[in-house]
Amino acid sequence: MKKYVSLLTLSFLISLISFGQSGKVYDNLSMTSKILKSERKFAVYLPPDYETSDRSYPVLYLLHGAGDDQTGWIQFGEILRIADNAIKEGKATPMIIVMPDGQTGRRGYFNDIKGDWQYEDFFFDELIPYVEKTYRSKDEKRFRAIAGLSMGGGGSFMYALHRTDMFSSACPLSAYIGPLSVDDLKARLSRNKENYSDSLVQAYYEQHNALSLIDNVATEKIKSVRWFIDCGDDDFLYEGNSLVHIAMRKKEIPHEFRIRNGGHSWTYWRESLPVVLEFVSDAFHQH
Repeated sequence: MKKYVSLLTLSFLISLISFGQSGKVYDNLSMTSKILKSERKFAVYLPPDYETSDRSYPVLYLLHGAGDDQTGWIQFGEILRIADNAIKEGKATPMIIVMPDGQTGRRGYFNDIKGDWQYEDFFFDELIPYVEKTYRSKDEKRFRAIAGLSMGGGGSFMYALHRTDMFSSACPLSAYIGPLSVDDLKARLSRNKENYSDSLVQAYYEQHNALSLIDNVATEKIKSVRWFIDCGDDDFLYEGNSLVHIAMRKKEIPHEFRIRNGGHSWTYWRESLPVVLEFVSDAFHQH
């Protein structure tokens, strides 16, 4: 009887320890990029059981918005608390969350039109391989997801549409979908005193506008990604996100489209994050 009680006590203590475990965040990591010729900072969330297990984990790449850096989702998005709670409640599977810095040097996640700042190439050719070499992460499409807010929502759209072979889920939040027309792009370049041939501007627009990509990328490829699009009803980017929803409906591309009360704010995105974690976990799980 004593032995039985001791086993029950031990089991209870192990459960308490496991339940009490917290994930960890590291917000000042860096790697050397040959493509960008600089040190690139990034942050990582490791799930509660990472240090006590030998398993490999799925990865969510989570992109910040303009004006923030790799610490944004940690400081303002409360990733540690929200991810820990989602995992403990069984709404999200344990995962690694990687938050790159898209602010230093130049702002944004795209390759530059001039061809001298190839951030997207860095992301796919250097960052992802570095993460998969450094951390115990799974390296299949099914176990990768991409999400982000505002500028990072735009990055999520572009990356998942450019590389439908890489991500099982994409979750753009309050996303900048790219210039809504070639004239919009020309006007932006003109304000920056940048002049390029019409053919180059046209080609760049077609590759960096979500509506253009939805129209031109093979529909079956886009359908291979699970889409969750979320934007507040008072958000200044509401129009672009609504147009993407309509374009996907016309192409019969399955997607979740959410319009909630709110604007372009961290209050809105903190409420979105638990839903994102649950959504990407559905793809990470076996059905």
